[in-house]
Amino acid sequence: MLIAGFPAGAWGTNCYLVAPAAGEECVIIDPGHQATQGVEETLRKHRLKPVAVVLTHGHIDHVASVVPVCGAHDVPAWIHPEDRYMMSDPEKAIGRAFGAQLMGELTVGEPDDLKELTDGAKLRLAGMELTVAHAPGHTKGSVTFGLPEAEDIPPILFSGDLLFAGSIGRTDFPGGSMDDMRDSLARVVLPLDDSTVVLPGHNQQTTIGQERATNPYLRQVAAGLGADGTSAPRRGM
Repeated sequence: MLIAGFPAGAWGTNCYLVAPAAGEECVIIDPGHQATQGVEETLRKHRLKPVAVVLTHGHIDHVASVVPVCGAHDVPAWIHPEDRYMMSDPEKAIGRAFGAQLMGELTVGEPDDLKELTDGAKLRLAGMELTVAHAPGHTKGSVTFGLPEAEDIPPILFSGDLLFAGSIGRTDFPGGSMDDMRDSLARVVLPLDDSTVVLPGHNQQTTIGQERATNPYLRQVAAGLGADGTSAPRRGM
């Protein structure tokens, strides 16, 4: 298994390229703000051929490079229907005051082939099987992607902005909900094995075991307690 990731753009959003091995087909996860060059460099370095782009949610820091990447390689993109509108109207997704700062810098819109994700779907792409879990809270259409344990790797969770090392995604943008976030953590994250490697949308990787032991938000959910306050910390977008 080959997973090559890099932080891109003003928000340091992690973009991942995932393949069975170097020299094979790959899936691109979350090509966000200013990610195009990093995607192309990673493809060349590992001799990869992209077959699809998959998106954990619709915020512009995760989707800004979807149109050029899909167009350059003639591949489809996948997003949950609840977040599809964000591709063409990022300002509506993050609030007018914040969005106005970005509109002059970005080309928005949908790629030519945009498909919709469903909860529990199994995407068979590039010789791999990605399991989709709908995980609202950060946005209404947030999802995670899971890869099963293999001979040489533990299970992997691409958590988007649901779960970070020591924290969780913010819930104060339109469509965010702390109640939904707690439900998603309980339903999607807590049942996973401690060995599961978490590759988040921002900052460093972690494991479910590490977060179960130390993440204050996940510990509150595991204990059946409501989190203090009504919003999550503002990490990333």
